[in-house]
Amino acid sequence: MSPLAVTRLFVHHGTVRLDKWLWAARFYKTRSAATDAVLGGRVHVNGARVRPAKELRVGDELELTLGVSRRVVEVLALSDKRGPAPVAVTLYRETPESVEARERAAAERRLARPLGVDLGARPTKLERRRLEALRRAQRHSH
Repeated sequence: MSPLAVTRLFVHHGTVRLDKWLWAARFYKTRSAATDAVLGGRVHVNGARVRPAKELRVGDELELTLGVSRRVVEVLALSDKRGPAPVAVTLYRETPESVEARERAAAERRLARPLGVDLGARPTKLERRRLEALRRAQRHSH
C-alpha cells in the first residue's frame, strides 16, 4: 500500500479533539498522557490555554512543551487514529523558528556538560585502594 493510501485511511475531516490528535500525531504515547499535558498547561492552541476536548481544526497553531524542549507546530491534517510514524509526521509542520530554537537549545545542552564528566570513569575498587594508599603515604612523608 502506498504512503498516500495509508494517509487517506487515517485522515479525518472536520474537527478532532485536541488530546486525540496529540496522541495520533505521536507527541504522547497514550491519550491520557496527552490529556494530562493539556490540563497541565503544556499545550496551547493559537496562544491560548485550552481543555483536552478542544476541537482542533486544520491551520491551528500548537505550542507544545515536551520535557525541556518547546515546539511550535501548525496542524496540516486531522486524525483521531494512531497510525505509523511516517503518517503521523504528515499531520503537522514545525515552524522554522521552532526548529532553529530547538536545535540551538540542544547544542547548548551538549556544551554545558555536567561537572565531573571530564574526570573519566569511576575508579574500580582496586584503583580506589591504590589511591588511598598513595594518599596515606604522602601524609606520612610530610
